[in-house]
Amino acid sequence: MALRKVPRQQRSRAMVDRIVEAAREVLVTDGYDRLTTNRVADRAKVSPGSLYQYFPDKATIVEEVTERYVGRLAEDVVAALVDHVHDDPGAMARATAEALLTALERDPTLLRVVWEELPVARHLDDRLGLERRVRDVLRAYLGGRLPATQRRRDPAHASWLIVLAVESLAVRFVLDEDPPMTREQFVEDLAALGLAWL
Repeated sequence: MALRKVPRQQRSRAMVDRIVEAAREVLVTDGYDRLTTNRVADRAKVSPGSLYQYFPDKATIVEEVTERYVGRLAEDVVAALVDHVHDDPGAMARATAEALLTALERDPTLLRVVWEELPVARHLDDRLGLERRVRDVLRAYLGGRLPATQRRRDPAHASWLIVLAVESLAVRFVLDEDPPMTREQFVEDLAALGLAWL
């Protein structure tokens, strides 16, 4: 995060949190193009000067919103992987697919803004960080699950394919106006897809 000043007191941290939440609300209701620092300050009920103490511009506020959003997604998915690391691969795949879908469904409007409206440069590092964190845990799981002689695919290769495919499909499922299958069918198919690449 590129804050102009790091909030040290509880009151300052609470104000920064209010600014970030207000920016999320403006993004969701008005979209990226209509987000301005003045709108965010009004929504957060702070003066523009107070906002500028911490955020030098619109881009920095948006980066903080996406960093927090993608960070929470990563935490949810990594936690599901870690919680099910001792399960059989099918149960682990279903639990992880379910966790990813639940995390994406928590705020579908913000998901749409982040994935479809924001300039890619505004959130690419966060998305790549999410993919890397999940891939690292999955690669460790795959590497420890079977001896090298019994693996059909290299763990790094398989984890890269699985994470990118599952992320793309899950985002599309959540954002699609009328997906051609139920949520339950989708979770099962997503898990089966991941298992097929093991």
